Amino acid sequence: MTKLTFNTEMVFAYGVPVDVAPRVQRLVANNPSVFTHKGTNTYVIGTETLVVIDPGPEDAAHHDALVRTIAGRPVSHIVITHTHRDHTDGLAALVAATGAKVAGYGRTAENPGVMKIGPSGGEFVDADFRPDVVLRHGDRIETGGFALEAIFTPGHAPDHLCLALAGTGVLFSGDHVMGWNTTVVAPPEGDMGDYYAALETLIARGETDKLYLPGHGGEIAEPHRVVRAYLVHRRWREQAILAAIRAGKPTIEAIVALIYEKIDSRLVKAASLSVQAHVEHLIRQGLVAADGPVGFASALRAT
Repeated sequence: MTKLTFNTEMVFAYGVPVDVAPRVQRLVANNPSVFTHKGTNTYVIGTETLVVIDPGPEDAAHHDALVRTIAGRPVSHIVITHTHRDHTDGLAALVAATGAKVAGYGRTAENPGVMKIGPSGGEFVDADFRPDVVLRHGDRIETGGFALEAIFTPGHAPDHLCLALAGTGVLFSGDHVMGWNTTVVAPPEGDMGDYYAALETLIARGETDKLYLPGHGGEIAEPHRVVRAYLVHRRWREQAILAAIRAGKPTIEAIVALIYEKIDSRLVKAASLSVQAHVEHLIRQGLVAADGPVGFASALRAT
């Protein structure tokens, strides 16, 4: 398989807005990690009436930088791409400062199986999120002389939205597609079948989208090439996992040790959860079976 090429370079300074597209500025929160790259991206759209996408973590310096960037202009909406806390914890302070309405998909039901502790070991799901404006696939926010169209893209999270800035070729891809690394798909919050389907949703948009602005990392200038490469990579990975099970690697732990050589110890849990997502997808296809719920040490067999 051809090795994926990532772009880890990014022009930014914490607290300083950068123009990344016409009428779009990006601020990067100072919460870097192996899962967030340089930090969470917050986008400010518009010139007179504004929309903010993903206020980021609860961080006073990031909040103050956002308020300075807004500069007293009205903010009609704060849009949440998905309810992972590195994107939402700064929401309450920004609502208090702007009075904006909150828009997002929303978690339609409390799922007791949703993983509250993320791959990094910290609490990461804002299960109490309830938007003022519920967005479903194809819904639009029209304000300030521009429009944002919601594109439902579950997989990384069950409530994930991408947002297309209508008529510009710009798409805010959240954590669904990033240029610096592949997206974590971690059960039970993440679902590999949903992720495949959502990548196909973006591919089906054809040449409508020219530039992706992701939730972490820099701009993606050739989005269709990247999306197709990620889809091929995931499918190849799933076939490698199936081959490993058929070759006598009966557990996720054994598969990770085989497939992810020289992996950073901080990423072992995330890799294990990614393999679990693939295994669960293989089970739904009838290609693999397990006795009981799938865990890292569960006995797996090809069918």
